[in-house]
Amino acid sequence: MGEEMWRNQVLAPFATLPWHSRGRLHAEPDSPSRSPFQRDRDRIIHSTAFRRLKHKTQVFVYHEGDHYRTRLTHSLEVAQIARTICRVLRLDEDLGEAVALAHDLGHTPFGHAGEEALHAAMKSYGGFDHNAQTLRILTKLEERYAEFNGLNLTWETLEGVVKHNGPLVKEGRTLPQLPAAIVEYCQDHDLELGGHAGPEAQVAALSDDIAYNNHDIDDGLRAGLFEIADLMDLPLVGEMFSIVTQKYPGIEQARLIHEAVRRVINAMVEDVLGETRRRLKEAAPQTVADIRDLGRPVVAFSVRMAETDRTVKAFLYKRMYEHWKLNRSHSKARRVVADLFGLLFAEPNCLPSPWREKAEQADTPARARVVADYIAGMTDRFALDEHRRLFDLYE
Repeated sequence: MGEEMWRNQVLAPFATLPWHSRGRLHAEPDSPSRSPFQRDRDRIIHSTAFRRLKHKTQVFVYHEGDHYRTRLTHSLEVAQIARTICRVLRLDEDLGEAVALAHDLGHTPFGHAGEEALHAAMKSYGGFDHNAQTLRILTKLEERYAEFNGLNLTWETLEGVVKHNGPLVKEGRTLPQLPAAIVEYCQDHDLELGGHAGPEAQVAALSDDIAYNNHDIDDGLRAGLFEIADLMDLPLVGEMFSIVTQKYPGIEQARLIHEAVRRVINAMVEDVLGETRRRLKEAAPQTVADIRDLGRPVVAFSVRMAETDRTVKAFLYKRMYEHWKLNRSHSKARRVVADLFGLLFAEPNCLPSPWREKAEQADTPARARVVADYIAGMTDRFALDEHRRLFDLYE
């Protein structure tokens, strides 16, 4: 009954077909009502790590405002864009959504500032990489099921999460140079790190770019880090603000921003669809294996839109991510993470159970990884509270 239902999906021959899934590391019976990729998506949504994204920084720390994006809302927005693109291209929407929902699970509190601090603290013990941490969460750290650790997701979802930004073994980079978590997992379940992921994961990667560029523009304007006038010379973005202003003279700013941003998102989605159709026609893939073997992405922006994307990113980096207000916030965040790591690594008896038991039974590198896992799993709010509890003498 289940497989017959999945086969009724009108998927392209080069889509990742759920009935051809390579399966899970730990074999499980198929669900009678959900495809393997639907099941993966549902496991991700019900995971503890996914819930924690609610209070993890995208750009702004959680207490700086209720309307800014968090890792959770960003992941949902990426998933929505990915589903749309997958549906139009007749790819497997559930797989695209699963990769989109899972891709940020490994991020630390306080966004990239937290990751930088944790990587610096872990430099002597293999470093810290949020992509590798996502794989650790999905395959080891989530402890929910009786028969295995992790979520026991399909090969295709794990491949997509690890490789959504392209091959990991490339340009002289060898397997032993990758983060240990990825190397160790691939010894048991080879994710073929030298090749591109399937098309659904490629869609999730482009959807991530589309979502965070546009929503960072929205959040940056809302925070007063730059003004609409500053955007008018940007390709596509300035054009859309001009179109909305001309069509709706006197429109209030909040509506103007929303109308312009949604037009930019739509234009970028349509560009991906157009360029991907062109590449598909040129490559004429007959199976998903053909797409993996192409040696380049099949899901992509056009040359012109890729340049626009780079220009917008450069603007946001200069005017938003490096803004002095955010630099102050990031400086405090790095100190919080560094302080937490230093104390908990030196005094693992301050860790709560069962983290304390794991740390005290481990050798030095393994203890550092336990502390890193503990800190990486924190929300912004919990990290700030834990810092206060450990360092405030009046607490």
